[in-house]
Amino acid sequence: MTASPNSRKGTLSPEVPPVPIAGAGATAALLVVLFGSFMDLLDATIVTVAAPAIARDLGAGDAQIQWTIAAYTLALGAGLITGGRLGDQYGRKRLFMIGLAGFMLTSALCALAANPAMLIGMRAAQGLTGGIMVPQVFGIIRASFAPGERAKAFGAYGAVQGLASVAGPLLGGLLVEADLFGLGWRTIFCINVPVSVLALVIGAKVLPESRSASTARLDLAGALLAATGILLLLLPIIQAETWGWTWGSYALLAAGIVVLAIFLAYERRLTGRGNEPVFDPALLRIRAFTVGLAASVLFFGGLGSYFLTLSIYLQNGTGRTAWEAGLVILPYALGSIVTSGLGVALAAKAGRTLLIAGSLTIAASHLVLWYVVKDGDDPGYWLLALALFIGGLGLGLAAPILVNVVLAGVPGRNAGAAGGVLSTVNQIGGAAGIAVLGTVFFTSVTGSSAGAPVLPDYSHALGIVLIVSAALYLITALVMLALPKAAAEHAE
Repeated sequence: MTASPNSRKGTLSPEVPPVPIAGAGATAALLVVLFGSFMDLLDATIVTVAAPAIARDLGAGDAQIQWTIAAYTLALGAGLITGGRLGDQYGRKRLFMIGLAGFMLTSALCALAANPAMLIGMRAAQGLTGGIMVPQVFGIIRASFAPGERAKAFGAYGAVQGLASVAGPLLGGLLVEADLFGLGWRTIFCINVPVSVLALVIGAKVLPESRSASTARLDLAGALLAATGILLLLLPIIQAETWGWTWGSYALLAAGIVVLAIFLAYERRLTGRGNEPVFDPALLRIRAFTVGLAASVLFFGGLGSYFLTLSIYLQNGTGRTAWEAGLVILPYALGSIVTSGLGVALAAKAGRTLLIAGSLTIAASHLVLWYVVKDGDDPGYWLLALALFIGGLGLGLAAPILVNVVLAGVPGRNAGAAGGVLSTVNQIGGAAGIAVLGTVFFTSVTGSSAGAPVLPDYSHALGIVLIVSAALYLITALVMLALPKAAAEHAE
């Protein structure tokens, strides 16, 4: 076969043109790729509820619990853009199947973890395989469905995301509480294995293959530099309670900044040579994009740490079981489902207004929750549920449309690259939030009591996190004032 004449330098692959699919085959293919997307979000949230059980069973410290969650989101973010490029070049079906098989294997290894270090390592590997699998979901839908069916497919994708947000805390709590075969928290990873096998068998038969005509060299060096720089920045923050702030901690922070500066210089030089970088520094000259990066980091930075600290407060502080903690968190997911449809429907007219309203609503929910926990007593289910439901309403207004509103200020030719970077930054923001606010929480819990922490200690620590995060969302709302007024029409 002859490579596309439009291909750039590199190892060339023949283009596989998209073949629209319909009928039962399309339904089966959609179910397979949506399963991959469901597993990704489920595994990002399910561990939060299981965190106290993991800590007890493996003897994990506070920093190790933070890494168990942050390692997944950070590795996922690091792999998203490169995973998308791999699918474009070598075939989206092929990369989806490889990613799914890797996700299955790393899930099994997470379940077999004998110590915290092994679990953290396998969670990072699981995130990387997710970074290979998840981008293919969008690529397969765009390439293989006719325009009319594509809109329905993306609608189903949104519904699955909402379902995963509900299922995560509930399923995590249920599996930990059920203690199937005496496996306890390990079942949250075991469950991925048999379902993945089924998806692999069906996917091999029904998924169509497609790839892009562009075969530019992969910017693996850029991806590695970016991941290294971010890791160097997060490492001393998460380890602050264990290491303290020594000269070594500040040296790591400085090294992270230097590596990220090298990354930007390398990407600029790569662009000058006509190659495709992981991140095009020219995007930083687009005002809407730079503001959007700041808004994304701030917005998603509060979410991961919020659920981690809340889950530990509910279980270690108030004495609730993992299942009961999942039931407390459920109203948040329900609230987001209530408003997410409204947000998507009005995004083309009032996207910025919805983003600001969502951020302010989340800030208000954190202040309400602070008020109900500040006295150091267990406030009971309904007061907790009310505060969480309000937060979910805010999340549903803002989270589904944030990227599309940012892309409204980005030229259409740059929308794909900008969207990939924004999706990556969302994951990095979540990991950074776990690092910073998680450290604040754990330091406060252990520092407020000479003996074993009790409910007032957890209440005090959660209260600090809530006040800080409420301020964070108020700042986010102010930053969002500089975003475009409405969502982009060219973004899916």
